[in-house]
Amino acid sequence: MTERRAEVVWGRLAEHAAAAGRRVSVADVCAVAVQSAQLTGAWVTAARDGGPDFVLCVTDPVSERLAELQLMLGEGPCYDVLASVAPVLAADLDNEEASRRWPGFTSQARQLGAAAIFAFPLTIGAIRAGVLGMFRSSPGPLPTGWLGDGLVLADAATVLLLDGLHDGADGADGTGEPVLNGQSPDLVLHRAEIDQATGMLTVQLDIPAGAAFARLRAYAYAHDRRLADVARDIVARRLRLHKEPERDGAP
Repeated sequence: MTERRAEVVWGRLAEHAAAAGRRVSVADVCAVAVQSAQLTGAWVTAARDGGPDFVLCVTDPVSERLAELQLMLGEGPCYDVLASVAPVLAADLDNEEASRRWPGFTSQARQLGAAAIFAFPLTIGAIRAGVLGMFRSSPGPLPTGWLGDGLVLADAATVLLLDGLHDGADGADGTGEPVLNGQSPDLVLHRAEIDQATGMLTVQLDIPAGAAFARLRAYAYAHDRRLADVARDIVARRLRLHKEPERDGAP
């Protein structure tokens, strides 16, 4: 039954990719998950050092915001999934348990229109490669019997993600821009800007990269701004962070 389920799911992925005229990628995993589980949106986040690192693929702007919000806050289902190496199924973000687990994320996720969040770990052996995250704009559990499909999709995303990271930017999205196994040029740019801004802060503030990224996240959260927008301003030297956080933003 498990092998048959895997064949069916991979068949759906192949069909979706063929309709777009390209090979199967994590973008197809997100799209098939949304279609088959009657969801609103999905994303894949790559992981590094035990936590989510960068957004690899999204189906819509809200999914991108939900994935980025967790990176900024340092909390949410993506962190729990990587810590436990098990799916996190939050069928109603309006209940007390979700608010207690992720106080910052839950309130902002609801404002973005997410009422339910589901996340699956992308793992092979001891490798924690990332997270497949999904949301619905209305509360409620996953369809009956779909959990098995979700696990197969997570396995597929793991293989495709690791293959893409190994091969590098080896394709295009139809615009002539390179992509990393389904990653859009915009997300590639966001990741590059965040990495560059973090690197600049390590030099300016004389702190390790982890602490620099934490300062970047803290500023974005305190000023209610997107992480990518803050990084872009730092790279363009429109914004400067100081060793004394109270001076952040000053010349």
